[in-house]
Amino acid sequence: MNKSNENALILMLNGAGVVIAYGLLGVSLYLSTDVPLATKGYWGMGIVLLTLSLINVVKYRFDARSAEDRINRIEEARNEKLLEDVLKDPNPEI
Repeated sequence: MNKSNENALILMLNGAGVVIAYGLLGVSLYLSTDVPLATKGYWGMGIVLLTLSLINVVKYRFDARSAEDRINRIEEARNEKLLEDVLKDPNPEI
């Protein structure tokens, strides 16, 4: 099993977990007769906003890691080029 299939499986399981959690929460709020409708709406908005915030946090962390990896690859390529230039030079000025 390669990396992309593992990632797809993990994403699918996480997505299913989120859908099930929202479904159970919705059923719980719908069947709760002791809680007024305004409070149910407030809880619902809070959970939707929390979900959006968590998505943004994950996205920004992923973007930061991607940028860091890109910088590291550029530095590695630059260092490799410098090493090649030094090894090719017959009269190094050290």
